[in-house]
Amino acid sequence: RTNPRTITAEVFHPGCIGGSCSATVSHRPTNDDSASPECKGTGCRLSPGVSQQQQPCVGESCRAQAGDNGRRKSSPVRVMDRAAQFLGELPDFGLDRGAWIQLACDVKPSNEVPSEDSLVLQLQLSKSQDRFVEALKGQQNEVKELQRLLSEQQGALVNQQREILQQQRRMYEQMEQDRDECLEISHLCRDKQKCTNTPGFKCQGMTARDANAGMCGHGYFYSSQMDECQACSECDGEPVVSPCTFLTDTVCTGPAVADASALSLSWSGDMSLQGPKGQILVQAFPSVQLHIQERAVAGLVSAEDGQLVLRQHGLVWLDAVLSLSHGCRSFIQVCLRINHTDGSEGRDLSGIRVEHRERRSLQSVSISGVAEVGPGHIMSLFLRSASHHCNQSSEGLQLYDSSAAMLSIFWLSHDTGAVAMTAQAMVSAHYHTNYRPAFRVASTSDPYVVGLTHDGRGIRFAESGTVRFVFQQALYSMGQACVSDGFQLVAYLNKNGTSLEMFRVFKPGVHYRDTSLSLSGATTVGPGDAIGFEILSPAQCNVRFFGDETGISLLSLFWVPAAISSSLTASVANTGLPSGAVRNKPLFFHQTSPQVPQMGLLGKGSPNQRKDFVFRESGTVSVALDLKLIHSCNLIKVTLLRRGDPEGGREAEGLRPVPVAQQVAGQMLEGSQWASLSLRASFQVYNGTAVFFILDCVRGRVNQISQQTGSGVSALWVAA
Repeated sequence: RTNPRTITAEVFHPGCIGGSCSATVSHRPTNDDSASPECKGTGCRLSPGVSQQQQPCVGESCRAQAGDNGRRKSSPVRVMDRAAQFLGELPDFGLDRGAWIQLACDVKPSNEVPSEDSLVLQLQLSKSQDRFVEALKGQQNEVKELQRLLSEQQGALVNQQREILQQQRRMYEQMEQDRDECLEISHLCRDKQKCTNTPGFKCQGMTARDANAGMCGHGYFYSSQMDECQACSECDGEPVVSPCTFLTDTVCTGPAVADASALSLSWSGDMSLQGPKGQILVQAFPSVQLHIQERAVAGLVSAEDGQLVLRQHGLVWLDAVLSLSHGCRSFIQVCLRINHTDGSEGRDLSGIRVEHRERRSLQSVSISGVAEVGPGHIMSLFLRSASHHCNQSSEGLQLYDSSAAMLSIFWLSHDTGAVAMTAQAMVSAHYHTNYRPAFRVASTSDPYVVGLTHDGRGIRFAESGTVRFVFQQALYSMGQACVSDGFQLVAYLNKNGTSLEMFRVFKPGVHYRDTSLSLSGATTVGPGDAIGFEILSPAQCNVRFFGDETGISLLSLFWVPAAISSSLTASVANTGLPSGAVRNKPLFFHQTSPQVPQMGLLGKGSPNQRKDFVFRESGTVSVALDLKLIHSCNLIKVTLLRRGDPEGGREAEGLRPVPVAQQVAGQMLEGSQWASLSLRASFQVYNGTAVFFILDCVRGRVNQISQQTGSGVSALWVAA
């Protein structure tokens, strides 16, 4: 063997010399062998000729015996004592000369690894290699993501540079092609006025009243900021949001396509009565559908046959502001309804009652609702009469045609984790003064996050987030005190057992009439917080509260996680309130909520301080404004305007603010001390977008605006 650790045992037979030992072995048995009583040891397994008479010589004495024979060569016997003892125990194991026994033992080298340890080592090595490969793949993915972000940023930068170049080109073209209207058009200004050529033209001494009378002429409008007449803009094939008037420029918008990865989107549209534009005479109508028209083509919703058809899954919050007058002997109810894809199993999302008044005047109505929708769902608005006593031509139905959008939609993707809920107010069969409504859940998309308190009088929240809510309550009141003092609807936020008043709105009361109260707001909530409501009535006013399946007494809300949303609240400022003959006067506010990075009211040092609400991140915003005031105006208007470039948020020089929404109301109710006005809208914002409110009084004056209670604004922002 080649193994160096082989152990060899050699046995020397004294009678064996050379290689002829095997031939001289005697196979005859000896007397000692025959005398053995029994066979023992390994000799029994050998042939009889192998047994020997004598035991092999072991030890040092063998060398002495071998020394006598000079022809023999004595070789030492290398054997361990243990092997000698073993051979000595075999008396029958006798060999002839030349017989050798070799014992070999294979021992593994110390540097060889056992098979089990080798397998474990190989597995560990393979796992390490797998982890190393995964780490390399992760680094490669990160590098690819960084490259993608870099390419997107480069593309955005290229687009911005392209837009800047286009704006510069348009400015140069406008400067090169500017007309000199003062020379081309004779008698453009009055005799005592002097015409000055500008990018349009300017008549010295011209007032807004002259411009409103049409002095600028066809194709021009009067710019109050530049104090001159400017040419109306052309939309170049894009949809026209609002046409050019004597005082406003044409508003254009491009087609918007809904982004599948967007978290929130908005949409706006108009409403009108079916038939000729303006006043329409309706005789004995049980129900009239409002015709919805979209202002821009979008992938979110589409207007078909006067109805809204939803195109994407998600949560939808709808706000509608309209002004109407009617001569019906009972109330008219504005209803928001949703139908499924097949048109069946429809239900009312909201309902507002517009009371009958002895002297007809425009009444402002704000209606809101929330629903979980999918592609093919249909939303529509109706006007329903409680009776058929609208059968005279003088008692027709009139809807005021606003210059701004009357309908807006706030859409939330399911990826936001938002929750929608509606709760029905329980019917109260008794008369009350102060009333705290109790609710039962009508629908909810996640009962864990949003649910009712143990007594049903509050809405509790399990996680932090931002909430937009609206509560409307239908009632019937009796007593002159109801008219003079009116009603107040209050919303409370309960934190750790302490109730804090958040919002309060005012509504003029009625005597022996049906009407509705409505309150909408936005706030931030935490785990365990709850929202409750209370209706405050005059002492000598008997009130009965109603509730049914038409949504006239319903709480609607949606909750958005705090990571992608924020809220803002502000009250009307004590100073700078418009009063007297108010014509397009801005409203000033004081922010009452903590500062948030996404939006805020401009502070000191800005020319638009306490007037502009500025947004610093792109997203979708829902705004609600309530005013409590005293006025003698035939028409009182409040308008929400957006300032800044819709694409980049940067205000271009000479770009006029765009109206987002407008609410119009008529004369105050006779016998009431105060009047109320509410405006709600949803719209897109970008970094740098600013919005503000203006108040306008037509043929009258504004005497007072309450800054204590009943007047304020709330806003909800959700990331785009």
